[in-house]
Amino acid sequence: MNGPLLSDMDKVPLLEDIQQAALRIQPYLHHTPVMTSTAINELLGAECFFKCENLQKVGAFKARGALNAVLSMTPEQLQHGVATHSSGNHAAALALAARIAGVPAYVVMPENAPVIKQGAVAAYGGRITLCKPNLQAREKGLEKIVAATGAAVVHPFDDYRIICGQATAAMELLEEVKELDMILAPVGGGGLLSGTALSTHYLSPSSRVIAVEPETADDARRSFEAGKLIPAGTVTSVADGLLTSLCDRTFNIIRQYVEAILTVDDAAIINATRLIMERMKIVVEPSAAIVLAALLEKKLEVQGRRIGLILSGGNLDIDNFNSAKPV
Repeated sequence: MNGPLLSDMDKVPLLEDIQQAALRIQPYLHHTPVMTSTAINELLGAECFFKCENLQKVGAFKARGALNAVLSMTPEQLQHGVATHSSGNHAAALALAARIAGVPAYVVMPENAPVIKQGAVAAYGGRITLCKPNLQAREKGLEKIVAATGAAVVHPFDDYRIICGQATAAMELLEEVKELDMILAPVGGGGLLSGTALSTHYLSPSSRVIAVEPETADDARRSFEAGKLIPAGTVTSVADGLLTSLCDRTFNIIRQYVEAILTVDDAAIINATRLIMERMKIVVEPSAAIVLAALLEKKLEVQGRRIGLILSGGNLDIDNFNSAKPV
């Protein structure tokens, strides 16, 4: 990669780093609510506390990491703008952060990215280049843009400042709700999960951290069990935000502080998405509802437990969701 990489912070974030990130991004973000549902609690026999990042700016937790990264950059790093590749939520988040910083954002998106997410990136001023739906095409497209513009690369998750920003969601949850037995978070590239694991380790070390990913995109589970990174390859799922692979930074944190990685099929994810919308009256995308899907599918023993669930985003492509069939 020829452009300047955002890599000044080259150590695993400490609690002070996460706290500083929270102060840095607070003026530009929503403090999202923690919601509960009597119906879902009764269904599971547990107390569930949903951290509603679906109600965050750009409709996802990704705003936290992108803002922390961009607002940490020097004027020299920002002079040619910022660039990334993303299936949607990070792209919109970076476009928002760049707009706040007053610089352009160049975004490579797979051509099958949901229309709602492409629209959000464009609405925030992001300059979109579409590519084939695989990691190699995304990375090659990003290399070309960086070579042409000199923009600074802000990776969707392979950056400790991104991880620091994502960690603030779980930090807020843990400050508001005490004595959680476990916290569940979705996993794709691992930025949210590794941030959640760090905040939990520092603030509530007795709480278990559990990850959930689609059965058809289970590279994180396989990597976790093998003790080495196993790339995802070309995969599909209704949870389109979880189709990327872990990186060294996220994997190393996950190996230390995450207890298990569970998988659920698309039918379960669809059912959980509908249940949240019907019972809680909020819109979530399948990549967020996957954490509830794991509980509904009895992947964990939760009777009588207090459980935090990170609802990662709410950018639901309604037309695609209504026609979605389990793969």
